[in-house]
Amino acid sequence: MKDPLFEPITINGMDVKNRIYLPAMHLNMTTDFIPQDRMIAFYAERAKGGAGMIAVGYSTVNELAGNPGCLGAHSDDFIPGLKRLSGAIRENGARAILQLNHAGRYNHSMLLGGKQPVAPSAVPSRLTRETPREMEFGEIKQTVKDFASAALRGVEAGYNGVEILAGTGYLISEFLSKVTNQRSDEYGGAFENRMRFGLEVARAVKAAVGPDYPLMFRINGNEFMPGGLRRDQLILFARRLVEQGVDGLCVNVGWHEARVPQILAEVPRGAFAYLSRGIKESVDVPVIASHRINDPETARNMLSDSMCDMVAMGRALIADPYLPEKARTGKDGDIVHCIACAQGCFDHVAALAPVECLCNPQAGYEETRCLQPAAAPKKIMVVGGGPAGLAAATAAARRGHQVSLYEQSGVLGGQLLLAGAPPGREEFIELAADLARQAEIHGVNTYLETPVDQALIEQEAPDEVIIASGATPMPLPIEGIEEADVVQAWDVLAGKARTGRRVVIVGGGAVGIETALFLAEKGTLSPEVLKFLLVHKAEPVEDLYDLATKGTKQVIVLEMEDAVGRDFGKSTRWAMMEDVKTAGIQLRTQTKALAVTENGLKVQTPDGKKDIAADTIVLAAGSQRHNPLGAWLEEKGVPFKVVGDAKAIGRAMEAIHQGFLAGAEV
Repeated sequence: MKDPLFEPITINGMDVKNRIYLPAMHLNMTTDFIPQDRMIAFYAERAKGGAGMIAVGYSTVNELAGNPGCLGAHSDDFIPGLKRLSGAIRENGARAILQLNHAGRYNHSMLLGGKQPVAPSAVPSRLTRETPREMEFGEIKQTVKDFASAALRGVEAGYNGVEILAGTGYLISEFLSKVTNQRSDEYGGAFENRMRFGLEVARAVKAAVGPDYPLMFRINGNEFMPGGLRRDQLILFARRLVEQGVDGLCVNVGWHEARVPQILAEVPRGAFAYLSRGIKESVDVPVIASHRINDPETARNMLSDSMCDMVAMGRALIADPYLPEKARTGKDGDIVHCIACAQGCFDHVAALAPVECLCNPQAGYEETRCLQPAAAPKKIMVVGGGPAGLAAATAAARRGHQVSLYEQSGVLGGQLLLAGAPPGREEFIELAADLARQAEIHGVNTYLETPVDQALIEQEAPDEVIIASGATPMPLPIEGIEEADVVQAWDVLAGKARTGRRVVIVGGGAVGIETALFLAEKGTLSPEVLKFLLVHKAEPVEDLYDLATKGTKQVIVLEMEDAVGRDFGKSTRWAMMEDVKTAGIQLRTQTKALAVTENGLKVQTPDGKKDIAADTIVLAAGSQRHNPLGAWLEEKGVPFKVVGDAKAIGRAMEAIHQGFLAGAEV
């Protein structure tokens, strides 16, 4: 049977070699609207990796459409840069698409040189905390023309097609929605009027580029906004776009300000395929599904089950540019999967920094982090098989060194295995397997259940040592802690310690919150049982919601500071806090654990000392560096590097990048 992922497809005369679409993503790799060399290299690498079609953008259509960190398409001055970018994509085997957009109320005056953003109506933006100016009638007409002019620049710059972004909460979707469109003229009121702007853009662009040039729209399948559009309305909009000559539709999910997680790890793979299915069954042009499609098998199933005609794999190709080629050649097991952590992509974009990747330390550094063959191969010893050690070992082995990795436990992955224990975080465990597989592929000799001491180092006589021995839990000065039913959060997450019904967790950082969620899920309905009961209408929907979200344990989290979860990334923290609220976990900030009592814990609060009942006390108050070999290696004159938590307590992304750089430098 043919692989559905690698069946060619044609979009209005444009032949695409496979069904993999790299959608436009904001990378923060432009200067004054012009693509930097790192952006050119980024997309060239993804084209080499086998993607069939690659979109870049979004690109601006006028001066209020975006900011200098976006690609510019609102002036002929930007055509040379756009041409360099399209050439890098096409010359490496992929079709190049230019995405055009106007950000509307999602823009910010700070990024517009002090100018006020514009929108259909003066409705404050939850995302920017600013109120836009309502567009005048003439401005709307001019913006329609601006889209058409920008599309022509895309044609001149050598793109195989253009895509209009009409979802996500940007200008066109702002016209569509009653939430943001309160106009009383022909562009407001009834849905037919609210569609007018988007349909005029479609007609104007199609008239400008001609009937034989591919025009696509990226639209919402669901806004996930209170008071927003229903699915049937968005399906109607899709039909109307096709009537205007649109040749393909990419189905987006939600607005940026929606409170339904869309791109995070807790979202099941392919969760939103039902949205692309609804549109595919209503139009006769190719439909592309998007969001949380990070492995070939999910993509193949969606295509085979007629949920879509193509799949958008964005962050999946940040994590592994060669995912398409690996899938095509039957090497799915060699893929490094995106784990939807958002640390290097969305968190960086929010901080106006270039996109990187936790899973792929070369993403965004395609030109500067090339691994060069070692001039003189060495014998390298890596101490520790967590993320930093695996990254270091693989990078060194790829350069031709003889690498041996030693892990004192019986399994590779380190704290990634703990990070993957809470609900919705399982893909961290998959990353551990992916990193271990990369080490295996590149010839790293791995020794499990092998602690490293001075004698072993002297016996092996390495030319250089990379210490990645991780961290140990931070001890806490709590009276009576040694004699009580007290366990470490790491042991709870690893399944080594059980807890009672009433659990108090000391420490409200990432580990404390993740442990709380892990425990709060105990006793809830599994997805399979929930579906069974729902399909058979065995219980009222309201009861099923409670049974799926409220577990059997009472969980309290204590934190000395005035907020919890501060070490989560911005993209993740809000969803984790929503999950904490849904699960009924109690948060007590500005609270210090003082002593273990017969019935629980005595604490200091702003209102004085109090007792908290607990069957089990879980310690999650941070960790400390573990590097017992560094001083001895220095004394003996053995060259060594220290990476990951053994160097400084940090997140997995820092550990993996440090490990890679150490392996690249030995």
